[in-house]
Amino acid sequence: MADNTHNRKNLKDLRQQNRSSLTPAEAELWKHLQSSKLDGRKFRRQHSIGNYILDFYCPQEKLGIELDGQVHFTDSAYEADSKRTEYLNSLNIKIIRFENKAVFEQLEGVLEEIRQNFTTPNPS
Repeated sequence: MADNTHNRKNLKDLRQQNRSSLTPAEAELWKHLQSSKLDGRKFRRQHSIGNYILDFYCPQEKLGIELDGQVHFTDSAYEADSKRTEYLNSLNIKIIRFENKAVFEQLEGVLEEIRQNFTTPNPS
């Protein structure tokens, strides 16, 4: 039990740290997701589920969004990301991934792909 409490505190500290130091791609995408700007859906940034922290999460849609930089393009990172996605999918959470550069080079396409993964009626 002490281990679980310790892990929760570590996750909380890490989430707070991540929120205060978003990557440039996360900061740019957050501008378009915050305050229910994308089709009225509420997104959370740096939201933890289990032992994982999602870059962005929409509870209404059970949709997680991950932005991947260079560190994700190794075999070990790919394996870890696959395990993480499998766990989240087991909770009926869909995960979609984008490369950081897509946020800057194809923002409208990124936002449209996020919209295409919405399954509930627009709350607006």
